[in-house]
Amino acid sequence: MTTQRRQLLGLMAGLPLFGGAALAQTPEAPAPVVKPLPRVKLTTAKGVILIEVRTDVAPVTGANFLRYIDEKRYAPAEFYRVMTYQGAPSEGILQGGLAHADNARRLPGIKHEPTTQTGLTHKEGAVSIARFAPGTATSEFFICSGDSSNLDANPKLPGDNLGFAAFAQVIEGMDVVRLLMASPVSPTKGADAGMKGQILEPFIPIRFARAT
Repeated sequence: MTTQRRQLLGLMAGLPLFGGAALAQTPEAPAPVVKPLPRVKLTTAKGVILIEVRTDVAPVTGANFLRYIDEKRYAPAEFYRVMTYQGAPSEGILQGGLAHADNARRLPGIKHEPTTQTGLTHKEGAVSIARFAPGTATSEFFICSGDSSNLDANPKLPGDNLGFAAFAQVIEGMDVVRLLMASPVSPTKGADAGMKGQILEPFIPIRFARAT
């Protein structure tokens, strides 16, 4: 055996069996810890509504809602308005909050987070915050039954086209939402605000509003 061949066989003996250069062993990076999204349970006489708050994409609006919960500002609160779409009595919105409570329980208005920013939409079970002008949203929220994507931001529309700020999703209890929406309404109340036929009578108390 020539000296050159012996050297070649010696080099080959130092290689791994599958051939090629030896691969460095690197430890696997630990999987990132995914923090669960906060959840809120609303308890009414007709059942429980469980909401998951999307603080990951709507941090301002989500934190505002959770502050009302944590500081017990919704103790008590009520559902007081239902607006349904013509020809679809089970589709529309159920609104609740502190509309008829002492103003001292309301926090200042918050920055508007449009759906074009958060990526959320007013689909079945979406929870959103009521407002007048952008930046005026405080304590009033509503739950969508059915498709209410007409409430999303739409830059193609004239004027205030920023829609409402969806910030959470019902994950259990849409049957309860629809039961509440079928509750009696006053034939006269709300007429001065353009909400005639939308005000529940009586209001439906939110007995407990707690983080889970």
